[in-house]
Amino acid sequence: MLSRWLAPLSSRKPITRSFIMVTLQQLKTLLAISHSEEIMRRYFVVNGFDGALAILGLMMGFYVSEQVELAVVITSCLATALALGMSGISSAYISEAAERRRALMKLEEAMVTSLDESHHARAAMLIPWLVALVNGMAPLIFALIIISPLWMARSGLVLPVDALPMAMGVAISIIFLLGAFLGRVGGTFWLWSGLRSIAVALLTVGLIYLIG
Repeated sequence: MLSRWLAPLSSRKPITRSFIMVTLQQLKTLLAISHSEEIMRRYFVVNGFDGALAILGLMMGFYVSEQVELAVVITSCLATALALGMSGISSAYISEAAERRRALMKLEEAMVTSLDESHHARAAMLIPWLVALVNGMAPLIFALIIISPLWMARSGLVLPVDALPMAMGVAISIIFLLGAFLGRVGGTFWLWSGLRSIAVALLTVGLIYLIG
């Protein structure tokens, strides 16, 4: 079915080759007509923030528990990151696919014609997958960056500070950067936006410390 949708872009060649033949310009066209660039940017930042904050909270829980092996922390963080990634992919695809189908049907009703072979139809098919991948990969990528000090310590590399506090520092730094980015996108002062994000992270850490 997917090859049929992509056929006009690739002269009905096999599906794997069709994906290669979809040029950046064609992809840009699909993103433009579906207004998806902003959506993907928002998903990347929001779900990335959720992932970084979840990993930070998990590590804080291990930190206050004490006497937890590094391997257990790494495995738990990886499992959480994978779960967030899968959740992000599935939830975003289901919601975006439904919204795109609904928008395409409304457009067809307005134009009183079928748009099966149009860019709008191809966008309705491809964009949900792109949005889902962005939504799912964001927490996974940030989680891998955050737990990198744990990997380095486990491999025998000597770090300037303990691995767990260092990884938590990386998480807070990423949260600040995401907040600052949102500030720039929204036209507000980036530093203030970044500090607000750090305040959320520190509040989370403080609450976990109190219940620990």
